[in-house]
Amino acid sequence: MADFFRPEAKAALWRFRDVIVAGAVGALGVWLVFYGGGFLPWLGYIFLALAAVLLIAGLQRARFRQGNDGPGVVQITERRLAYFGPLNGGVMDLTDISMLAFDPGGHPAPHWVITGPENREIAIPTTARGAEALFDTFSALPGMRAEKLLSVLSGQPDQRVVIWSRPRHLLH
Repeated sequence: MADFFRPEAKAALWRFRDVIVAGAVGALGVWLVFYGGGFLPWLGYIFLALAAVLLIAGLQRARFRQGNDGPGVVQITERRLAYFGPLNGGVMDLTDISMLAFDPGGHPAPHWVITGPENREIAIPTTARGAEALFDTFSALPGMRAEKLLSVLSGQPDQRVVIWSRPRHLLH
């Protein structure tokens, strides 16, 4: 039964899994609105609102996911980001991130370049295993807009683009 879906179809379904869940919640909400009795139609409206929120978040996550067949592994544990790759890697606390950039010229896939203390950089391929967790991590940076993050990914610029940088507070 595992060979029922082609690998490409399975990858597409897995990429849009949040959208599929939102559709199922919405379908349940529609069913409750039209066929539920008593207070169930009100519960159906709540499910429809929840489905709308899940759909928006799911579409953003689906746009962010680039695959997981690239080099290295990303782990995020208690506000600490770790990347273990075949050629480089590193660990950085989220509060230490000073700049986030996108480098489309990375090999074998474009890279997220995270800069920390003393201009130390961690380059994470967009296709690394676990890289989909970076969406929530990057969205948690102060002042980061998810749409800017997604537009850089879909636009595929020619050179490195700084997406976010921590404001610098000068003494004078």
